[in-house]
Amino acid sequence: MTKKKWSTIIAAALTGLVLVGCSSSPNTDNDSAESNDTASITTFGELTTLDSAVYDDVPTSDVIGQVFEGLYRVKDGNTVEPGVADEPEVSDDGLVYTFKIKDNANWTNGDPVTAEDFVYTYKKLVDPAEGNVAQSADVFKNAKDIREGNQPVENLGVKALDDKTLEITLEYPAPYLSKLLTGTRFLPQHQATAEKEGEDYGTSADKIVSNGPFKIEGWTGSETSWKLLKNEDYWDADNVKLNEVDIVVSKEVSTGANLFEAGDVDYTVLTDEYVAQNKENEHFHTQPKALIGYLGFNVSGDITGNVHVRRAIGQAYDKEAYVNQVLQDGSIALNGQVPSNFAKNDQTGDDFRDDSGDLLTYNVEAAQEEWEKAKEELGQDEITLEIITSDTGVSKTTGEYLQDQLERNLPGLSVSLKNVPLKNRLDLQRNLDYDIFYGTWTPDYQDPLNFLEQYQTDGGINFSDYSNSDYDALVQKVRSDLANEPEQRWDALLELDKKLIQEDTVVAPIYQGSQAYLLDDRLKGLEILPFGRTINLRTAYVE
Repeated sequence: MTKKKWSTIIAAALTGLVLVGCSSSPNTDNDSAESNDTASITTFGELTTLDSAVYDDVPTSDVIGQVFEGLYRVKDGNTVEPGVADEPEVSDDGLVYTFKIKDNANWTNGDPVTAEDFVYTYKKLVDPAEGNVAQSADVFKNAKDIREGNQPVENLGVKALDDKTLEITLEYPAPYLSKLLTGTRFLPQHQATAEKEGEDYGTSADKIVSNGPFKIEGWTGSETSWKLLKNEDYWDADNVKLNEVDIVVSKEVSTGANLFEAGDVDYTVLTDEYVAQNKENEHFHTQPKALIGYLGFNVSGDITGNVHVRRAIGQAYDKEAYVNQVLQDGSIALNGQVPSNFAKNDQTGDDFRDDSGDLLTYNVEAAQEEWEKAKEELGQDEITLEIITSDTGVSKTTGEYLQDQLERNLPGLSVSLKNVPLKNRLDLQRNLDYDIFYGTWTPDYQDPLNFLEQYQTDGGINFSDYSNSDYDALVQKVRSDLANEPEQRWDALLELDKKLIQEDTVVAPIYQGSQAYLLDDRLKGLEILPFGRTINLRTAYVE
């Protein structure tokens, strides 16, 4: 793609001053069509970091997942296969995994990927001194004690037996380990670079060294476009067909649709009315995704600290109307923390969502009963709350929809909205500088626990500041004592779902996502992932 052409795309994405249509066939007479190794795509949010230990959003995870690779990699969208290491040897008790890192696995600066790089990365995930400990790493021996400050990080159950041999000792058996280790949080960091850059690591493309199928160019921390270039040093480079992927941030769905219609991008995500407009488009596709949209409450807040306030709000908006009239992309209403078609009971085959049931539904009468209890306890008849959202089109529309629903159904409630860039929204959440936020989340691995462990005390996305010792203990029991007791483990997971949503209403579910998108026929092999990252570009090619 020429520099002139890419400048045109950026300008269009920034202004959105083109008309939407649905009839023509894209990429039929342009620079992109002339190249058989370059693709162009949009993303719905800005890139916030390249540090896999601190990311908190899907657009960032998507990019990190293209430029780094861990012990396992995603295959065919829903399964995993060995990544930079061969299949491990596993001890009889399922607690010790020994990985041999491939001899031809290298970093982009030519250094070999070593076992010590993984040891460094995994220790970083649990080290309280790093400030962003990850509960999902509790599967490693001693990880929980380390992140709680009860043991030194040197005691983590990961060690380099030699340069290419990594030994991982688990706290408890984890049949889902391979899926867990494909997660963005567990992608390796080049130790020398991370130590050299310190707090600046990952703040721009020149502050990392990567090892995945692509390397990133043109991002210094604030750009709304950048490039992914094929990494010739990648161990499986022969099977990576794209030489370049141009990515542009398209916060407004209309802009992405316009760029696709003009033939300037090969892939873009659709939501709201653009789904309906494009359903007859030959390039339109949709598939379910284990993504949840939800409201998060500041449980330390003067108003939102009241559980009756949270329950009232969680039952006061029409989810069916939202998915059918606002999103219009195949998403469905969600009444619990864990989505449908994500996990099944190994013993019965029953879906988790069916077993758990509808825990928090749209129910105006119940909402108003909770609301009256809240006003009585708070001693207030008039209450004002603020909802923060990111500044993308669908997030702003969601905020407006919720504002209308809540003010209409909860007498005496006034709702103000604050739309800010995603990075700023995350900062507000981390600092508890909010009443309610609207956000989305996708799991790192395919187990209900990954949705529920996030709300342990200091959990990964526990922006609500929720802390419940009984909840924490049950999460830990699911991880350890019940690891080999599938029926009891399943029941405990159901109990966690009920506690989080129905009893304490730490968050209020809204919908389970579906991915609707436009994909040009020239771009083949692009994997649209049902959980975790959104896309996998490693397998993509053009013809």
